[in-house]
Amino acid sequence: MEKNKNKQNHRPFGVKDQLGYIFGDMAGSFVNLTFDAFYLIFATYVLNIDPKFMSTLFLVARLFDAINDPIIGSFPDRWRLSKSGDKFKPWIKLFMWPLAASIFFGFMNINSWGVSESFKHIWVAFFYILYGMSYTGTSMPFGAMANVVTKKPEERSKLSASRAIGGTAIGFGFLGLVPLLIWDKQNNPNPQGYMIMAIIAALGCLISYTLLNKLTIERYSSPNYDNEKKEGYSFTKTLKEALKNRPLLGIMLASIGSLIYITGNSQFGGFVYKEFYQAPKMQTIATFLQIPITVALFFIGPKLGQKYGKRNVLSIALVFNLIVSAFLFFVPIKSVGFYALLYSIGNIGQSFFILYVWAFVGDAIDYHEYKFNSRNDGTLYSTYTFSRKIGTTIVSAGATAILAAIGFVSGADAQSHEVVTAVRSLGTAIPFIACIVELIGIKLVFNLTAKDSEKISHELAKRESND
Repeated sequence: MEKNKNKQNHRPFGVKDQLGYIFGDMAGSFVNLTFDAFYLIFATYVLNIDPKFMSTLFLVARLFDAINDPIIGSFPDRWRLSKSGDKFKPWIKLFMWPLAASIFFGFMNINSWGVSESFKHIWVAFFYILYGMSYTGTSMPFGAMANVVTKKPEERSKLSASRAIGGTAIGFGFLGLVPLLIWDKQNNPNPQGYMIMAIIAALGCLISYTLLNKLTIERYSSPNYDNEKKEGYSFTKTLKEALKNRPLLGIMLASIGSLIYITGNSQFGGFVYKEFYQAPKMQTIATFLQIPITVALFFIGPKLGQKYGKRNVLSIALVFNLIVSAFLFFVPIKSVGFYALLYSIGNIGQSFFILYVWAFVGDAIDYHEYKFNSRNDGTLYSTYTFSRKIGTTIVSAGATAILAAIGFVSGADAQSHEVVTAVRSLGTAIPFIACIVELIGIKLVFNLTAKDSEKISHELAKRESND
């Protein structure tokens, strides 16, 4: 009864919650997408750091971050920071400040200070690790919060679409303009442009998280925390149950593929345009080509998912994405404009994935409560995001190591023909492999149909009404 009473004191779910979730995803994306897309390029072209060091840093930092996810993600399930009743917002307010600081300091041109190589390595490593931990501290509660904002699958689908809008606004809007800042007219790196980029990202992060906290309401965060503590919380028990949650494992595997695709494109797309096509600013045009396609999907995607099922629609889109990616890998495209156009069209599969993924995660958490009669949203969500960190770790560390292995030389005026050819192969192989992983996760492992999700939602509503 206490839960229902708490829910009735709030306004109904509506546009404000969706706007809040748009800003919430924008906030994290300002920092996360910028680091993923440009930190390797910044470190190699501006700071002249060897790719071998960056590969080691990415591997160690991201593995640490992945292991750290379930630990930090369990904090809201273990402790409350506020007496307001909110479970997740206080953690976002705490971690958003070091997150903004990490990108501000991380992209400073410390070469101008005349520092040693050792100092540069320590500086880069410190702020990259700070970024990882702080992003975990904000993204974990933000993602899990959807399940206390609303319990209705159709409303959670709206939140998922809102997240997609927020991330896309940064990915196609802000990040699309960044190449114009970080390269000068002679296509040389512009350190001042990186600093401008970092300041905008840091301020955007803080402002957007503030708007999230003001616009979105946690309707189902139990105010009776003493009862929660008496019932007890077992981190180990929750993780063991998660390993038996097939829908969760399926979306985890698919997300590994998705993050391999996104991170690979972010990090190595710049190298492909710079080295193979000698047109680094073309990356901006390629990004803008995807905007009308993505905007159209935001209108038709939810309707298609409701009519044919999210899983079916996504599977077809990913098959199309796989075909285009295979063509780009096996057939070298000489025209940079034609390459950009094909890549943008192929990304329809990723746009559908971004549109639906958070709704899939909500379905998997509902399934967990349905099967195990327990709901530790923070821990389960962070278990899911562990897979996302694994995906970024694989491509950041593995592909960066390959970049060093093929002979890429940081700070060189030009790379050898062999290196340029290998860069193209690497940049097109990553999306091809990623699509295969995504399809396995969605089609072969994730096993909830639209009817299954509806049945589970009704059963959970019945249980709550009987409490």
